[in-house]
Amino acid sequence: MKLEIGMTSFADTNEIHTENGAQEKLSADQRIRNIVEEIQLADEVGLDIYGLGEHHRSDYAVSDPVTVLAAAASLTQRIRLSSAVTVLSSDDPVRVYQRFATLDAVSNGRAEIMVGRGSFIESFPLFGYDLDDYDKLFVEKLELLKQINQHEIVSWQGSLRPAIDERGVYPRAVQKEIPIWLATGGTPESSIRAAEFGLPITYAIIGGNPRRFKRNIAMYRAVAESRGFNLTDMPVAVHSWGYIADTDEQAQQEFYTPTKIHHEIIAKERNWPPYTEEHFQREISDQGAMFVGSPETVARKMIDVIETLGINRFMLHIPVGSMPHERVMKAIKLYGKRVKPIVEDYFNN
Repeated sequence: MKLEIGMTSFADTNEIHTENGAQEKLSADQRIRNIVEEIQLADEVGLDIYGLGEHHRSDYAVSDPVTVLAAAASLTQRIRLSSAVTVLSSDDPVRVYQRFATLDAVSNGRAEIMVGRGSFIESFPLFGYDLDDYDKLFVEKLELLKQINQHEIVSWQGSLRPAIDERGVYPRAVQKEIPIWLATGGTPESSIRAAEFGLPITYAIIGGNPRRFKRNIAMYRAVAESRGFNLTDMPVAVHSWGYIADTDEQAQQEFYTPTKIHHEIIAKERNWPPYTEEHFQREISDQGAMFVGSPETVARKMIDVIETLGINRFMLHIPVGSMPHERVMKAIKLYGKRVKPIVEDYFNN
């Protein structure tokens, strides 16, 4: 199975801190335009996949990833375009499929859907869903989405969404089936669920030692095999925070403040402890979840994690928080032009 290397973004709009100390909050419209440029560059430098997150908060610019991905589709040639994630519990599977089938048409067969329950809950009251149904909504809607993806005419009965009786869902995708990935923060239940559904899985590794996910991946593959699924049809991906600059020192210096700002915004909501330099250094070490440094440093750490976990796709999350657009573009260029060739050469030899 081919190793794929790509990136993700959540389109943050927190304050940007520049070298001269100025602070500026990016507007959502400017951030969206920047995202389209970033996707175009990612395609030009040879990255394989770009995933864009869905949020319904003032500090994130994108509530509908498909619209932005479609804007980028006509400017790109080969990069695959995915959500990261689609919050399926508070969406409708019919509309999800229709939007992604439309993206598949615009991109000529490059659309993917990454579904998850999301790490924020704003979409539930916004669209009128009960948080008490958090897990049941996801399972029921995932069953329906998978059926729609496989069949043009759908009959389906659930308990939380109205039934469908012999109805066609259109347009159909260019691909026979749109790849659907299940994203998880690493709970055993999510690994088992993805395996039982026969879906590829993406692990969001954003803290701690990535090696601890080896057990989750082994569980996922064991359950999938026990259900009769072919593992060659069920790749495993990892998504982790990271940043690349010319030197380790420069990367750390430019990445620390945006990461700290991002962490502390969420920390106020979730009663997390303050973010410290010690925490940062631990996460960018060989034992941590962040991939920050020169192209050689990031490539070396990626090789270690890919080989240790036995994964098929690695996605670097650039940027975390808000960073000047020109820095993000430089990091993407280094990622595609220098990091990716090092990693590919290692696994091809």
